[in-house]
Amino acid sequence: MAEATLSVRSRTSDPLPGFRLALFSTLLWVGLIVVLPLTALIVRPWQEGLGAMTMALHDGRMFAALRVSFVTAFIAALINVPVGLLLTWTLVRVRLPGRRIVDALIDLPFAIPTAVTGITLATLYGPQGWLGKPLAHLGISIAYSTAGIVVALMFVGLPFIVRSVEPVLRGLPPEQEEAAGLLGASSWQTVWRVVLPSLLPATVSGFGLAFARGIGEYGSVIFIAGNQPFRTEIAPLLVVVRLQEFDYAGATSIAFILLVASMLCLAGVAMLRRRVARGLITGVN
Repeated sequence: MAEATLSVRSRTSDPLPGFRLALFSTLLWVGLIVVLPLTALIVRPWQEGLGAMTMALHDGRMFAALRVSFVTAFIAALINVPVGLLLTWTLVRVRLPGRRIVDALIDLPFAIPTAVTGITLATLYGPQGWLGKPLAHLGISIAYSTAGIVVALMFVGLPFIVRSVEPVLRGLPPEQEEAAGLLGASSWQTVWRVVLPSLLPATVSGFGLAFARGIGEYGSVIFIAGNQPFRTEIAPLLVVVRLQEFDYAGATSIAFILLVASMLCLAGVAMLRRRVARGLITGVN
């Protein structure tokens, strides 16, 4: 009886085999890889007093770079939403030849070095590029402009939309669409009123991930942006510029402001996602 009691207590205190080791490893990894660097970034700007932060807050070049980063990331993520939804629908619902190849190419931005992406885009959309030259004849300039930044961020952000929506669309019961068709709904009405509301939380999540990636993107942007201060200079590049000037206080101050702004944006997206999901559940009930 006593042995049985000890066995029950052991199972209660340790619900999974290796639970304590897994918990310790997780906390250690999170502490060393996530919490410690973020803590150092938060503390570093204040070590030299309020002077460095005050100078950063009065730096017009920094605010211009932040504006470029956030605006272009938002526009790129917003454009990627309909493109990603259409691409996901094609991959899941349409049996096209070469579908597996297209599905594999979607993950290419995750694997290819960002510098290679930037050089490729600059070559394509440059004044003498395959796409840049005919566009220049039409009066459209992509490379070395804000439009080039948006194109680069669209390339790196599209997989987040597709991979967030794809499992939800695959798990969507076809009976709902069949019922809508039997009730007389057209194809567009079925997509607009049945499919898209179910995909909305995943779409918001993908948008948030693409937006967050775009804010901190560096390698794929600097080759096509032109890097003109107050026009096409992004915030991560300005951090590198400050480090090259040995202005470590200014670099960490900009990084701290960028971190806070990014966290606030992600918190807003997460709140919106929860409200959307709660509204859908309420509507179902």
